Amino acid sequence: MAQNKTRVVIAGGGTAGWLTAFSLATRLGNVLDITLVESDQIGTVGVGEATIPTMCNFHRLMGIDEREFMAATQATFKLGIQFDNWAHDGDSYLHSFGEIGQRSWMAEFHEFWLEAVANGQQDSLEDYCLELKAAKQNKFATKLGNKALNFAYHLDATAYAAYLRGKAEAGGVKRIEGKIKAVDIDDNCGNISRLRLDADVTIDGDVFIDCTGFRALLIGEQLGVGYEDWSHWLAADRAIAVQTEATEAPRPYTIATAHKAGWQWRIPLQSRVGNGIVYSSQFLSDDEALATLTANLEGQPLTDPRYLKFTTGRRNKAWHKNCIAIGLSSGFLEPLESTSIHLVTTALFRLMKLFPFSGEHELLAERYNREAEKEMETIRDFIILHYNLTARNDSDFWHHYRTMSIPESLTHRMAIFAENGYAWPDDVGLFRVDSWVQVMMGQGLMPRQHHGAGRLLPPQGLMQQMATLKTSINNALSQLPEHADFIKQYCPAKG
Repeated sequence: MAQNKTRVVIAGGGTAGWLTAFSLATRLGNVLDITLVESDQIGTVGVGEATIPTMCNFHRLMGIDEREFMAATQATFKLGIQFDNWAHDGDSYLHSFGEIGQRSWMAEFHEFWLEAVANGQQDSLEDYCLELKAAKQNKFATKLGNKALNFAYHLDATAYAAYLRGKAEAGGVKRIEGKIKAVDIDDNCGNISRLRLDADVTIDGDVFIDCTGFRALLIGEQLGVGYEDWSHWLAADRAIAVQTEATEAPRPYTIATAHKAGWQWRIPLQSRVGNGIVYSSQFLSDDEALATLTANLEGQPLTDPRYLKFTTGRRNKAWHKNCIAIGLSSGFLEPLESTSIHLVTTALFRLMKLFPFSGEHELLAERYNREAEKEMETIRDFIILHYNLTARNDSDFWHHYRTMSIPESLTHRMAIFAENGYAWPDDVGLFRVDSWVQVMMGQGLMPRQHHGAGRLLPPQGLMQQMATLKTSINNALSQLPEHADFIKQYCPAKG
């Protein structure tokens, strides 16, 4: 006799809600009954328009057609993030998604490069990464021969949610329009039993997923799960977003430009550009932030400025009782490294692996929460690195970041790199060695010493191997088309 399907109720739409609905329907739809509740009267944040390469793999596993998705969301390709003015005013470096050089099991490539530099080589570390050089020359292809490039996307978040909604509803997800006016809690076990909407509609469920954004209606307001505030490490608590006309062909990278009390993003789509400023109200007023943003826009504004308020941190538990918070309801880290959608997809991977089909969820929730906590802390440390590793002293904002205490985990990582050049990937497999190295070196932290593996070859032999690698990258680069030309033939936007 067939078992009844587990009833999943998703509170809230937007990117988090519809990505959840689509993913669960695609991979577990035969054993789940999925309902999504949202109200057209409640807006979504909808400004997270840059992603990281993990999204490509998630899309493949969910069966999303890349060309179709990109055409529907005005998407362009992203090879990395250019950071301007972070180490000091006037500097620039690019954190690319590509692999730098060729590593060995004993030492990373940057350590061989440091040995070559010690022997008089003048090349930059950037010369040994195809994706980085391609970004700077506005070139792109998804692959070259049998080699796939490491890339992500820039996309229209509102269009992405609409695209996912269409896929989810076609896959059997039921959408109910309405505002949640009450949440019923089972007095015996403390689980959520049903949602009550306006117009006297009730929705019963077995598992409830909170995608209600910063409000955290289910997990926070109703279940009382607290929030761990990280604003003592990450002071930014405001953002203003605005869209502008495109004034040039889209570049295959995001630009993050530091200002005296925050930073500004620039995300190129096919037909427009997404812009915004992230700042701390402790050091900058809303009017000053808007003036800074508008003074640095390229192209005429297409929308009125949109103001956002947030507190950086995480929910004490992302899964409590029979409720799982996904997206902004589970926590928030400013979008400096474009990790917002990534955190949604990894939460969904985790949930699908640990799904409580039996109704018993205590141990599953404990494991889920441990992994979610480690993931958030890792991204937090990486973002703090950008702020703390600076020589800027032109404002109280930068003085605060340069002199504040930082997590011990980050202190240790920076200290060992400064002393010995040793770097390692993070515990959750998100930021590779190359990412840590590019940001630390990009912001001026050069190791005093490095691994001796480069001395196993005579200096001339090391130089020759480096030259050969550099030539192969330049040859590959010459075969790549312009980014804009590739988009026109691969995924031109609809309409």
